[in-house]
Amino acid sequence: MKVLVTGSLGNISKPLTKELVQKGHTVTVISSKPENQKDIEALGATAAIGSLEDVGFLTATFTGADAAYCMIPPNNYFDQNLDLLAYYQRIANNYAQAVQQSGVKRVVYLSSVGAHLEKGSGIIIGHHRGEGIMNNLSDVAITFMRPVAFYYNLYGYVEMIQNQGVIAANYGADDKDVWVSPIDIAAAIAEELETPLIGSKVRYVASEELTGNETAAILGAAIGKPDLKWIIIPSEQMQSGLEAAGINPNIAAGLVEMYAGVHSGIFLEDYYRNKPTVMGKVKMTDFAKEFAAAFQKG
Repeated sequence: MKVLVTGSLGNISKPLTKELVQKGHTVTVISSKPENQKDIEALGATAAIGSLEDVGFLTATFTGADAAYCMIPPNNYFDQNLDLLAYYQRIANNYAQAVQQSGVKRVVYLSSVGAHLEKGSGIIIGHHRGEGIMNNLSDVAITFMRPVAFYYNLYGYVEMIQNQGVIAANYGADDKDVWVSPIDIAAAIAEELETPLIGSKVRYVASEELTGNETAAILGAAIGKPDLKWIIIPSEQMQSGLEAAGINPNIAAGLVEMYAGVHSGIFLEDYYRNKPTVMGKVKMTDFAKEFAAAFQKG
């Protein structure tokens, strides 16, 4: 099978490409960076160098593929002029045009937990709208992958733990949250790409369910701070902290609203209605080893 992979050598796309190549598929990986070509080819894949902003390039690259994995790369939250929702919608529209014009019939689209919400999900509304755009495609089978919170998001708390000795956010403590490893997401995507489908479906991907304090205890044990706690702070304090760190105020507000949805429970409602029957293999204790290494580097 000829498979098109977006996301270059990212946390999901690299292990996904490795797995697809190992299974005997012919893989083309899109990257915006020419310097990545050598590393992509070292995985046994073909590199297609170009921009996701270029619909002509996307269409030409998608043409001839049996299936495609589409993801919207992270953007710079510190860019004060970035309209994040417009960016999500623009790239989703580009993908939709490329899929329709190229004739690709099987797509796996990376969305997010919380994408079922029409409001109250903060920055994840971009994924809700992206799903809507892709779902309008005719005669295309699409799996919308909705991973939960990525383990590596926790790296954002390294400096706080070092300076304040706690994890503080407007969610956490006794709130139940769900975490996932990019490796487990890649495995699920590979499975979906190989699975025939008519119409569209949603698939959640998760590795482990933990409270904030359970998460803090595992990370704390790994870094030599067994009493590490995860405390909840007001949303206003969270907002001001993110802005003080230099994050675009609109994006900060979107992050705060998203986390408030986790705290209230609305963000994970659909996940619990449709949770995966099998959890991923990578657990928080596995990630804690990587977290400890990053913590020691400071």
